[in-house]
Amino acid sequence: MTRRQWDSSRYVDDRPAQQIFRVHRDVYADPALFELEQRYIFERSWAFLCHESQLPKAHDYIATHIGRQPVLVTRDAKGQLRGFLNACRHKGAQLTRMDSGNKRYHVCAYHGWGYDSSGRNVDIKDAKAGGYPAAFASDNHDLLPLAQLASYKGLVFGSLSAEVQPLEEHLGGLRPVMDLALDQGEHGMEFVPGRISLIYHGNWKMQMDNGIDPYHLTSTHAGFMDVMGRRRDGEGNQAARQFDWQKRLSQQGGAFLFKNGHSAIWLNQAEVEKRPIYPAIEAIRARVGDTRADWMLKLRNLTVFPNMQIADSTSLLVRSWRALAVDRTELRYWCLAPVGEPAAQRAWRLRQFEDFFNVSGMATPDDTVLYEDMQRGLAGDSREHGMGWLQGHTRGISDLRPGADEAAQALGLQPEACMQGLFDTQTETAFIPVYREWARLMQAGAERDGKV
Repeated sequence: MTRRQWDSSRYVDDRPAQQIFRVHRDVYADPALFELEQRYIFERSWAFLCHESQLPKAHDYIATHIGRQPVLVTRDAKGQLRGFLNACRHKGAQLTRMDSGNKRYHVCAYHGWGYDSSGRNVDIKDAKAGGYPAAFASDNHDLLPLAQLASYKGLVFGSLSAEVQPLEEHLGGLRPVMDLALDQGEHGMEFVPGRISLIYHGNWKMQMDNGIDPYHLTSTHAGFMDVMGRRRDGEGNQAARQFDWQKRLSQQGGAFLFKNGHSAIWLNQAEVEKRPIYPAIEAIRARVGDTRADWMLKLRNLTVFPNMQIADSTSLLVRSWRALAVDRTELRYWCLAPVGEPAAQRAWRLRQFEDFFNVSGMATPDDTVLYEDMQRGLAGDSREHGMGWLQGHTRGISDLRPGADEAAQALGLQPEACMQGLFDTQTETAFIPVYREWARLMQAGAERDGKV
């Protein structure tokens, strides 16, 4: 893009006074925009990396990514969490090909340089015979640390930029909604061992939209809804304790819109007794109070911009994604559960998780196939066939109200806007903060690069 060519309003048409909010198809389909997203969004903001429960012991590690950059999160010999670029200082080779494990030392397979779990360089192979100059000896050979590493109630985030605001400020007003998931366990929360990983051939923002999109449920998951109807008549897998979705469709729900790209949707729950935390709800109530306990029984899905969601609609999960190409995305899912949960409740939770979210479940395949259908539908040059501004980010905007409504006030939230209505509103308003932040970060990046 040449100078004066960049203008975020070409991609996100945001006119609140006219109740207009539109997103251009190029946001999902333009490879040039994808490259800028890597630089301006993923590599300049906070990214979800892992959960502390995945590194319970000294020398445990998780290999993941921030944008295109391989990243290594470790627990050192003293139990402190560390974050580094997963790249040997010698010639930049990735240090580990494994996703996780336990290593006191990470040794590069290429030339044998070694690092301990605190990132300290402990060996340069054949250093004495190497004829290195004095200047080399004075260099720091340790792994390069992430510019920022921080945790929020067990969720670990990192950034490649030293300029990001502190993590708690980044999460901002969303934190009390996150806490409705993260405070369910008296002794904290953990990822149940194991994970789901898949790649779909579609843009990363399709998943980000889908996790806070109630509108697709009754069409995309019509087969699942039919199965649930048969289960209500006593057929099929009763152990999954799935919900009567017809009862859910008559409930009141809404959306909370926050700064920094975060948002949440919620729905009253008609069958609270099917929640895995229900047997413990009185103990939870005594610990967190009536209002928060009641909200823990509601359906709640939220997005932490730019790469993580917490969903508590059928079973509590954390979902993260990595943008591999404009039309290729890796998804990872983990089942989130209270530490020390009784075995019967853990089995209950896992049956619900597997039933809906597994790659072999009855919902995830529906979604990912539709992402690929969307990507195919957006192929080609929009200037030639007229497929420019999409019409999928508007539903519910006339019901938006600035500030906190009574639901937000009950939780002590301070959102920028809210909406409420019956489920059949099936609001798309939760997308607004996401694309507002996308536009802000892309514009700021372009300005830094002199493209305006």
